[in-house]
Amino acid sequence: MSPVLAGVLQLLALVVALGLVYRPLGDYMAAVYSSKKHLRVEKWIYKSIGANPDTEMRWPAYLRGVLAFSAVSVLFLYLLQRVQGGLPGSLGFASIDPDQAFNTAASFVANTNWQSYYGEQAMGHVLQTGGLAVQNFVSAAVGIAVAVALVRGFARSRTGELGNFWSDLVRGTVRILLPIAVVGAIALVACGAIQNFAGIHGVGQFMGGSQQWNGGAVASQEAIKELGTNGGGYFNANSAHPFENPNGLSNLLQIFLILVIPFALTRTFGRMVGSLKQGYAILATMGVIWLGFSALMMWTEFAHHGPAFDIAGGAMEGKETRFGVGGSSIFAVATTLTSTGAVNSFHSSFTGFGGGITMLGMQLGEIAPGGTGSGLYGMLIMAIIAVFIAGLMVGRTPEYLGKKIGTREIKLAACYILITPALVLCFTAAAMALPTPVHSMTNSGAHGFSEILYAYTSGANNNGSAFAGLNADTQWFNTTIGLAMLLGRFLPIVFVLALAGSLAEQKPVPATVGTLGTHKPLFTGLLVGTILIVTGLTFFPALALGPLAEGLAS
Repeated sequence: MSPVLAGVLQLLALVVALGLVYRPLGDYMAAVYSSKKHLRVEKWIYKSIGANPDTEMRWPAYLRGVLAFSAVSVLFLYLLQRVQGGLPGSLGFASIDPDQAFNTAASFVANTNWQSYYGEQAMGHVLQTGGLAVQNFVSAAVGIAVAVALVRGFARSRTGELGNFWSDLVRGTVRILLPIAVVGAIALVACGAIQNFAGIHGVGQFMGGSQQWNGGAVASQEAIKELGTNGGGYFNANSAHPFENPNGLSNLLQIFLILVIPFALTRTFGRMVGSLKQGYAILATMGVIWLGFSALMMWTEFAHHGPAFDIAGGAMEGKETRFGVGGSSIFAVATTLTSTGAVNSFHSSFTGFGGGITMLGMQLGEIAPGGTGSGLYGMLIMAIIAVFIAGLMVGRTPEYLGKKIGTREIKLAACYILITPALVLCFTAAAMALPTPVHSMTNSGAHGFSEILYAYTSGANNNGSAFAGLNADTQWFNTTIGLAMLLGRFLPIVFVLALAGSLAEQKPVPATVGTLGTHKPLFTGLLVGTILIVTGLTFFPALALGPLAEGLAS
């Protein structure tokens, strides 16, 4: 079987698997967030934190819950890292330095999971399992909760109430993420991923020196890192490490876990607003971009030239032979079009255009299908922008799902869109202008610029993957990328929840013959075009200085 055919078959297998679970999972999540009943374990949790899950919240109260919970999570994870040296199960590792502890705490709470450290050389079992893995669950649940609050804003009328944050957080963790993660962990163990609490042990001599490995609860953390679109690996090599991702089957399973909830949430959206066709339109938009990026990535990496490329069957530099070009390309697109950040290959070693595709996927806002929750609410923001543009074209007041998109709504949507580009471009410019940060670049020229542009793109978009080649474990990068992650996560949430509250207060507008059909293919095409033009072109000058210049020169 040719490598190209193998890659195409893997892509088709993913489409089939996602199609099989789309309807039942989407309907189940809609039922979870619409139910009035509480499980016994959920009642125990509510009692322990002093929350009343039946109290409806307006958007300021919902936002306060999100920010308060996240602030406590950052503080807890920071302190856990600072005292690691005195904890049992630390494997002899010292406590984490303040700047790196801040960066890691901000990273995992913001669902970014950027890592400026070697996991197997810095984090013990307690910190990995009790700190990082826990945040993998709850940060993903926060994202889904915010998305559901926005959906309720569309579904409800004449009320500013968006549900209860604590109820949404607990239900997302207990009823959705935990059960799927358990099944995923078992499947990964069956594929060969490790799951233990072993200490550090030697495995013999290697190139004149001793080789050592430590074990860990890897499969369970790997499952939720992909399912929750987190991305932080137990080992520095992340999903390229055979303990995390042993073979081609586990690779496909991990890609499936990355994509399954973001895609299925479009069904949840359609079910909750009372129109499945609206969910299908959003799904089609996500699917067109994802498939297009996957095909383009495989083309750039398979379009080999020269003897070395001919022998390898494609651009194999930085890729694992057990995954090949196809499996690596599909994984790279899935992880950068979502907020996952896990890597099974080194994006810095992709072709110039291939590296640009990974960056562009993040710069679009990671909405195809995007992160758990963040992908859906990001896509709905873009739908509002598309409706507004269509309204300008025909001279009508724009409407979406029976809600008028007025001055307040479009201002909030515009602020959402502008935050991330401002963070990425300003921090990148500062890093390139100052004398010290550029010393962290391994390469010079266009590729070196791409290393820094990728780092801030990954941080501000809450992705977490790295381009490789950049020494980010410095006070400058730990601090600035940490700030980019926190601002890139929570400032957009402020505008999303404010928009949800504004929509929920409106009176529904009846559809007329002049109403734009937002469930039709025409709107899907308009939405795809809006995404590529409004967000993609924002970064075009920066991309021209980095991956595009490198690709054209090669």
